[in-house]
Amino acid sequence: MELDLKKIPQHIAIIMDGNGRWAKQRGLPRTAGHVEGVEAVKRITEECVRLGVKFLTLYTFSTENWNRPEEEVGALMGLVLSNLEEEIFMKNNVRFRVIGDIKRLPENVQQRLWQVMEHTADNDAMTMVVALSYSARWEITKAVKDIIWETKKTNLTMATIDPEEINEETIAQHLETYFMPDPDLLIRTGGEQRISNYLLWQIAYSELYFCDTFWPDFDEAALHTAIADFQQRERRYGKTSEQVQSQAEAQPEAPSKE
Repeated sequence: MELDLKKIPQHIAIIMDGNGRWAKQRGLPRTAGHVEGVEAVKRITEECVRLGVKFLTLYTFSTENWNRPEEEVGALMGLVLSNLEEEIFMKNNVRFRVIGDIKRLPENVQQRLWQVMEHTADNDAMTMVVALSYSARWEITKAVKDIIWETKKTNLTMATIDPEEINEETIAQHLETYFMPDPDLLIRTGGEQRISNYLLWQIAYSELYFCDTFWPDFDEAALHTAIADFQQRERRYGKTSEQVQSQAEAQPEAPSKE
């Protein structure tokens, strides 16, 4: 499939759904689906780097997933440890970051996450962000709390906040994703068509793409199909098509690199 390399989304977020159903179809335990899902992460990460994507954010474990059977949660945590191979990051010059309520994770998992983040901090081809113990409602609630606490610390005589001092930028800077742009494209695999408490603030103007492919089967061709669909859409951000076209025509062409 031919892609326009000048219109590659800079930030792709993915809800990696379907691991358990993939395993069930094959008469395997759910954990086998998660193991195979890790292989999908590796190939999609490498392909995103090749295409020039700058940020890849993966919904790995939600706060609601803590309600799953203890055996499955334990297996997922084990996968986090055993499959955080620095080779995929160092080999592809990828920086690793984590968002979520990390303090809920086992201590050994937390330590491993920090080790990989520190070791890959200088990599700059792409940033791969893993959402672990994450939910958007938790994130937004935490941001509001942080803003209030900062106000109290800077003005101990006044515990209230002037609403006029809070704007979208204030909130965005207190979200877990403060260090990266909002997603251009959100992909959900597995056939479901819902957001599942993922990046609710950040995807206000993201293009949404749903496919039936279970995550373990999601490959480079499936990624290309999603990006090709994205490239066919007109992103208006509340404007009319005529306004978008007029602005595009008014923009000067980028200087040649030759």
